[in-house]
Amino acid sequence: MIVVDSARFDLARPRAAVAVAVVAILICASSVQALDLELLDQIGLDQNLDAQIPLDLTFTDEKGRTVVLGDFLGDRPALLALVYYECPMLCTQILNGLARSLRGLLSFDVGKEFDVITVSIDPGETPSLAAAKKAEYVKRYGRASAERGWHFLTGRQDQIERLAQAVGFRYQQDPETGLYLHASGIMVLTPEGKLARYFYGVDYASKDLRLGLIEASQNKIGSVVDQLLLLCYQYDPATGKYGLVIMNSLRIAAGLTVAAMVGFVALMLRRERCAKPRHGTPGPPA
Repeated sequence: MIVVDSARFDLARPRAAVAVAVVAILICASSVQALDLELLDQIGLDQNLDAQIPLDLTFTDEKGRTVVLGDFLGDRPALLALVYYECPMLCTQILNGLARSLRGLLSFDVGKEFDVITVSIDPGETPSLAAAKKAEYVKRYGRASAERGWHFLTGRQDQIERLAQAVGFRYQQDPETGLYLHASGIMVLTPEGKLARYFYGVDYASKDLRLGLIEASQNKIGSVVDQLLLLCYQYDPATGKYGLVIMNSLRIAAGLTVAAMVGFVALMLRRERCAKPRHGTPGPPA
């Protein structure tokens, strides 16, 4: 296997992902093929933040039913992954990394606080392949709610291309091997179907996913602690990660310190008042 950093082909694109989206090109065991740089230049994951995905796109779910993409949105945010189910390497790593990250989301469950939409970019794949993939990853995830919240879809070429174009997912099929060359990453969608966040690579920090989902939901999910964390951490589109905002963190730390000091002083004054003898209290009998 040869792994190529797709960012080197995207530096001229101002909205392209940088240094974190990778393209895996799988080579047959007995032969090595030269890389087609012109082909690789057509591959990447461009950030179309705030763009609306087409909600009228039709796909087929893992049970063979025709579904509309908008059916999976409206109530809660969603994670979107474009892969293909017979991918020999990279897509499996993407889904494995996603499953690991989802297990790390404590108190956030697929099918409750958010959904996951996995779409095959190969129009030749079937619902039976999607069903097998779903069974594998629902079991790997280990929470019952994923059965209704993690969707594995297949579809026609024109529908796949419209979705890929909307989210900035540029891919190509190698004419010699038939394999799909694509970048690795997942996206966060708002309940309205707008692109809120991009996370790159094959490992996604659970903290980043959690914060991204909370922001995409417009703070309708999450706790008070999560809201505090969002004051300390900010999404960086250049890296596709959340980074610590130093000034906000210092302000919050200073505020907590002042509150603690005020509380301590108040406690000490109260103890002092309680320790003083009360005036007018009759003394002991003679």
